[in-house]
Amino acid sequence: MKIVVLIKQTPDTAELPKVAAEEVKSGTIKATMVINPWDEFAAEEAIQLAERFNGDAIALSVGAPGAVDALKHAVAMGVGSAALVDNASLRDGDIWATAALLAAAVKAQGAVDLVLTGKQSVDDNSGTVFVGVAGKLHWPLLTNVIKVREIADGVVTVERLVEGGQETVSAPLPAVISVAKEINEPRYPSFMGIRKANKASIPTLSAGDLGVVTPANKTQWTNIRKPEVRRTQVNIIGGATVQEKAAKLVDALLAEKVI
Repeated sequence: MKIVVLIKQTPDTAELPKVAAEEVKSGTIKATMVINPWDEFAAEEAIQLAERFNGDAIALSVGAPGAVDALKHAVAMGVGSAALVDNASLRDGDIWATAALLAAAVKAQGAVDLVLTGKQSVDDNSGTVFVGVAGKLHWPLLTNVIKVREIADGVVTVERLVEGGQETVSAPLPAVISVAKEINEPRYPSFMGIRKANKASIPTLSAGDLGVVTPANKTQWTNIRKPEVRRTQVNIIGGATVQEKAAKLVDALLAEKVI
């Protein structure tokens, strides 16, 4: 079994508030860049499935040369190998073009059975790239998966979260699966894993290598701005007794027309 996990490099969530809109527009973000936290769940599941079904796990990413660090994080976790697709041919970070490059990179790996992804990225939060990848590959897509129950006879069976509950569904292989955070607990890279990742040779592929003519943009970011700062005021309600405090709270809620 061959499993591909899609990885993205994103700003550290602790530094997201520091990222300026101008940096996003220019594509030069000064924040510390790390593996997208949602993709760690996909990487962990790829590792577990490779062990469970005696398979190989491969991490793929589209990005600038620095994105190789996110791939090395996946390798340090235990993913067997990785490859980077140079994003030089992308215009304005178009989602559909990114999906086209990723789909071509998946095909270049040979007979892939599963593609695993996180549910979204912490930077643009679109949760749509994997949909485009599945569409380009013409493979079934299973979303919000919290457990891979079985893979047998060319069929994968999973449990997925739906509004108000969960359901068990099956799809023929090959397939694309986006995982929810409930699926596992990502491991920390071990010291030996980090050493292996630092020594790993991670090839860089271009659109030309993959035989892809980058399609014209289908999406555009026309208004990139930071949300307005929300200022709140906290009032501490005092009183000699619980009843007195409760009465003051009710009066305050009535005054603000909350109740």
